[in-house]
Amino acid sequence: MKYPFAIALALAASVGVQAAPADGATIAAKYNCLACHQVDKKVVGPSYKDVAAKYKADKAAETKLADKIKKGGSGVWGPIPMPPQQVKDDDLKVLVKWILTQK
Repeated sequence: MKYPFAIALALAASVGVQAAPADGATIAAKYNCLACHQVDKKVVGPSYKDVAAKYKADKAAETKLADKIKKGGSGVWGPIPMPPQQVKDDDLKVLVKWILTQK
């Protein structure tokens, strides 16, 4: 068979198989978040482990971080501002939950 992947993909689509949802690391890469943030070390912005630790006891952390990502901000982690990011809402929810699970 010349195109087995294309046939498998078409078959999966025809029976309603959906692609697996992206995880937070995949979304961070998709939106170039890793250019300024890493899981375990500060780059331009804080590490995701540091963010998770800072917001560990904050019950409103998901909302605060989603808002900060959408609107941008400065002063919390130093003088370098984070510009507003254009992340789709569904991806944003997954990304924020993933960031908050880093240890």
